[in-house]
Amino acid sequence: MKSWSLPFIAFLSILICSCKQETLPKPLGQLRLEYPHATYKPSASPYPFYFENNTISKVSTQANGSIEIKYPKMKATIYLTYKKVDGNIKSLLRDVQKLTYNHVIKADDILEQPYLNPSNKVYGMLYQINGNAATNAEFYATDSVKHFLTGSVYFYVKPNFDSIYPASEYVKKDLRHLMETLKWK
Repeated sequence: MKSWSLPFIAFLSILICSCKQETLPKPLGQLRLEYPHATYKPSASPYPFYFENNTISKVSTQANGSIEIKYPKMKATIYLTYKKVDGNIKSLLRDVQKLTYNHVIKADDILEQPYLNPSNKVYGMLYQINGNAATNAEFYATDSVKHFLTGSVYFYVKPNFDSIYPASEYVKKDLRHLMETLKWK
């Protein structure tokens, strides 16, 4: 027998014996994030408005006059800023729209949803920003005469739309509920 035939036969027998089990690819796994059913309570605000916020959130008034609604488990915060309307409604609206559309560089899409509640004199716009932008939801609400409120949602993680999508949708529902329950004092 030739010197190379013995190693070749050994290699061939190992190859034949080792191929008895069929390997299967691992199934795709999906991250399962569950959040509690939202329950709301009226907020205690020193400002001339009130709203309902989710009971899992923590509302705090900041020294600069803004309000923060924090979601510690989701690493998210809704920032609210109140301003008085004093003949400057056009500039306030322009500033909000400019701030929102600054995200167009990273955003895939910006959806505008007008909001009208004539019984409470609340008029506004909810912006849904899809993509890897710093914020994924912003809004403004006003009575066009005295009050102007803006809000935006920020997550304390690197923007990755796919990863934060479930939490983003949960907080957006709360933001929508905030707008729907907003009343001026």
